[in-house]
Amino acid sequence: MNVKACLFALCLPVAAFAQGFAGLGTDAEGFTVPEPNPQFDFPADHGAHADYRIEWWYLTANLTAADGTPYGLQWTLFRSALAPQDGTGWTAPQLWMGHAAVTTPEDHYVGERLARGGIGQAGVIADPFEAWIDDWVLAGDWDTLRMTASAPDFAYDMALTAQGPLIFHGDAGYSVKSAAGQASYYYSQPFFAIEGTLQLPEGDIAVSGDAWLDREWSSQPLADNQTGWDWFSLSFDDGNKLMGFRLQQTDGNNFTSATWVTPEGATTPYTDGALIATPLAVNDDDVPILWKVELPARDLSVVVEALNENAWMTTSVPYWEGPVTVTGSHDGVGYLEMTGYE
Repeated sequence: MNVKACLFALCLPVAAFAQGFAGLGTDAEGFTVPEPNPQFDFPADHGAHADYRIEWWYLTANLTAADGTPYGLQWTLFRSALAPQDGTGWTAPQLWMGHAAVTTPEDHYVGERLARGGIGQAGVIADPFEAWIDDWVLAGDWDTLRMTASAPDFAYDMALTAQGPLIFHGDAGYSVKSAAGQASYYYSQPFFAIEGTLQLPEGDIAVSGDAWLDREWSSQPLADNQTGWDWFSLSFDDGNKLMGFRLQQTDGNNFTSATWVTPEGATTPYTDGALIATPLAVNDDDVPILWKVELPARDLSVVVEALNENAWMTTSVPYWEGPVTVTGSHDGVGYLEMTGYE
């Protein structure tokens, strides 16, 4: 297989992660699908699930330098399967895509890696945990992790330490995504303290802050009438946290879900309709960069504003991803991911 053909074969199924996300709503025949009442098995479930079609290890961080400048950081490894089994060598059906980014108030730096499974170029080992694609690595014991990535315009080397427990979204980790019942398995570690060094064109910058790691896998998480999502991970100054998403539908309606997390790690799930996310302003590309987010059951009414409105991931499967500030009934910081915008 020549290089162009190899890249084409790699990118086609992985494109289901991106703009439009149509592949996430297609039939999952032959693959395992999530079922209610999941029984998680750790550390095994920190690793890959080859019988499911899609999966990701997704870390975002809100950082501050000594001079008070805010930064955002992303490290993501996606797995996409051509067939519901694992394998070795070039015949292995697992495809991998890595995204890394650093966001400043003025700039947004992006890197991407693509890989085939089975040849050692990318993968995930559960115990001891290690996720990698080329020389990008996230590894440790889940209480402490080290994370590295690099691209032509940036690099980072970060240490993470968990300050709280894993939390599970939806019904004990079974996260429903549509009225028709599509779902994923979804848990997070939202309590990481993070510190390290950013290498940017202006030099090395020591930073510290908080990070949020999401783990999710499924085979058909969206309904066929869903085209993308707006996903919020918000950390408030009082120690509470909120995960919430709004899934866009072709009929103009949205399906929503949320998880409220206390400082101790206790969770309360909220089903469709409880979370209200309303765009207030868009950037020059018509992507919402100012939102009103409400969760009346928690007396939450906040404005979520992008640190840098141009945090567009210029990857082979583009989307918007960047740090945000939160003001209103609760103040804080967080991250916003948006797909389905053109």
